[in-house]
Amino acid sequence: MAAATEIGTQGVPSQTGNKPWYSVLYVQVLIAIVIGVVVGWLFPNLATNEWIKALGDGFIKLIKMVIAPIIFCTVVSGIAHIQSASKVGRVGVKALVYFEVVSTFALVLGLIVGNLIPIGHGLAAKPDAAAVANYVKQAEAQKSVDFVLNIIPDSVVGALARGDILQVLLFAILLGFALMALGERGHRLRDVIDDAAHAVFGVIAIVMKAAPIGAFGAMAYTIGKFGPAALGNLIGLILLFYVTAGLFVVVVLGLIARFVGFSIFKFIAYIKDELLIVLGTSSSESALPQLMEKLERLGCSKPVVGLVVPTGYSFNLDGTNIYMTLATLFISQALGVDLSFGQQVTILIVAMLTSKGASGVTGAGFITLAATLSVVNPALVPGMAIVFSIDKFMSEVRALTNITGNGIATVFVSWWEGELDHDLLQRRLNQEIDPSDVETAVTTG
Repeated sequence: MAAATEIGTQGVPSQTGNKPWYSVLYVQVLIAIVIGVVVGWLFPNLATNEWIKALGDGFIKLIKMVIAPIIFCTVVSGIAHIQSASKVGRVGVKALVYFEVVSTFALVLGLIVGNLIPIGHGLAAKPDAAAVANYVKQAEAQKSVDFVLNIIPDSVVGALARGDILQVLLFAILLGFALMALGERGHRLRDVIDDAAHAVFGVIAIVMKAAPIGAFGAMAYTIGKFGPAALGNLIGLILLFYVTAGLFVVVVLGLIARFVGFSIFKFIAYIKDELLIVLGTSSSESALPQLMEKLERLGCSKPVVGLVVPTGYSFNLDGTNIYMTLATLFISQALGVDLSFGQQVTILIVAMLTSKGASGVTGAGFITLAATLSVVNPALVPGMAIVFSIDKFMSEVRALTNITGNGIATVFVSWWEGELDHDLLQRRLNQEIDPSDVETAVTTG
């Protein structure tokens, strides 16, 4: 294990002995984001060049390239190391219970804020239904039975090639159980998969060096294309969504963190690299592999990380839930359509289902909104065009909230399962151990 770094006068480890500030990843990403905003604002023609866009898209593709192998190796290894099959089911049930309870809090919070601050009133909007017709069509295609059947891959190779998280997760769980049942005979293959996981994490370490370039390209293109002019009268909704998401993280997730025994603010500081990458790319998937590695190093057991994080990316979308209830109320207010208490309860029920059904689909947040509106009140569907132009700015906060929520969920389920190393957790969060030290990863089985 690497030696702990020296603690400075403010309780923060001194990095001067290890590497200069400008070589720290989160500093590089932050600088890249700022430069991207400036370039997008002042030079929109340059920022919307297809090669600038390719910088962000290319980085996300590099990350997505390794997501399926990481999930496969981590889940198979985690389950194969467990001696009892009942433990896997127990962890899965605990995770799903947590997801549903916290997701309900997110949905309710969005409804409460939307009713208390009706900023949609007086907008006198005239929506363009054609602008969102494609999303509505995709939403109509999202049926619960199809969602369940799509979890089963046509072929294992196809699932890995497409990077379908739930399909890869299903096969990985089955293979993990098979290796567990093989006992001693399965240890050799399990060790090979463990080594493969280390190799893929090595690939991620190489890819992450390009994170600042990807963040610059994505942010420059976003600002250059959608720009300050695209905000217009809708800046109030953006600010309200930002504040509501922040309230959820600080209050709801903060209370959960406090219950387990740590500070939400220290946790956010611990995953700041991942949050800045998500901010720059507007994709929570861009930080998934690195988040899983960091949670193991934080003291969460390997099986819990392997099961909770991938599942959470489909079933624990706190930011998306807040967005759906808040945006639904905003659209109804803008169109002058009053929603009854019963209809608002329907929003809760429908949104809980649609947020799962569109997981893994490009533009999932917007598609789930279309599905929710069509059930609650079809007259609201054309109103999606009102928020269409600013959806890109809101997707970043959805992604930030989702990744933070999944991180807290993993720590909580590890604690609930009795497999959280509290001492290591506190040392990591208090920065008594070098954050780049990967040798202290916990592999509790």
